[in-house]
Amino acid sequence: MSDPKVTAAHLRRAAAVYCRQSTLIQVERNRESTLRQYDLVSRAGSLGWPRSAIRVIDADLGVSGSGLAARAGFTELTEQIALGQVGVVLALEVSRLARSSAEWVPAPGPVRDHRYPDRRRGQRLSSRHVR
Repeated sequence: MSDPKVTAAHLRRAAAVYCRQSTLIQVERNRESTLRQYDLVSRAGSLGWPRSAIRVIDADLGVSGSGLAARAGFTELTEQIALGQVGVVLALEVSRLARSSAEWVPAPGPVRDHRYPDRRRGQRLSSRHVR
């Protein structure tokens, strides 16, 4: 299954699957969440990326996303985006990526919440987005 919003330009770049749990205790006790995050690899495949073009970034398992904590995985992700190497980023929740939109400043172009495909970063929800 493909998505009409995924273009050939997207597919020429990698799909990045970003996995993060906030604490090592969560990694240990909430294994189903970690497994669901890794399962996003299959979602990238269903969107058209071959497995060889899907990068799993999981260096931040057990690292909090709040504040300016050093997150090697997030740094790697934003660098790959800035270099134009990533066609899509998949994460279970936007909060897995960053708690603050200010952390997304290095990301060029619009950052979209997959739940609201027409919503760009910083836009307020209109009544048509509320379900």
